[in-house]
Amino acid sequence: MDLRFEKYRGAAIRNVFVPLAELRIRVFRDFPYLYEGTLDYELEYLKTYAQSDRALLFAVYDGEKMVGATTCIPLADETPEVQEPFLKAGYNIAEVFYFGESILLPQYRGHGLGHRFFEEREAHAASFGAYRYTCFCAVERPDDHPLRPAGYRPLDDFWTQRGYRKAPGLVAQFSWPDVHETEPTAKNMIYWMKPLP
Repeated sequence: MDLRFEKYRGAAIRNVFVPLAELRIRVFRDFPYLYEGTLDYELEYLKTYAQSDRALLFAVYDGEKMVGATTCIPLADETPEVQEPFLKAGYNIAEVFYFGESILLPQYRGHGLGHRFFEEREAHAASFGAYRYTCFCAVERPDDHPLRPAGYRPLDDFWTQRGYRKAPGLVAQFSWPDVHETEPTAKNMIYWMKPLP
């Protein structure tokens, strides 16, 4: 595939808020997130990244269209709901780099871009020489969820191969409306962590 890659740091992420927000809404609508997103909410959410000098957006383009993206940001620059489990568990959040979304349209999957997303974020976090851990969180859905697609395979094996492990006791609750719903409901988000080399 003839794809183009772009990096945006800090305030420069504002330049692509709209395509990034639209991509998030489209990809996260699928299982397991089932996210009924709105552009207004997304644009507000993304301000967190534009306000952090150390935040990174690594974006994938097919021509002029953004087809994939991944973000990362120091945990100390994230929102209180993301930080809370670490603070309760006694972590120094200044030592943790948080990985946000990894989103890719279905037709571009299976070509190694998932690995590239982790490599780019891990290298960015390591470049500062100030962080001990990288982490991300993933939604927890029951195996018998009625909207779980036949043959769905969670990404746990992929994450484990990348060196990440579930962190016992690090669980957050984020709320959003599921597809075809109007009221947000709380979901458990499980954190995965890896020591930086």
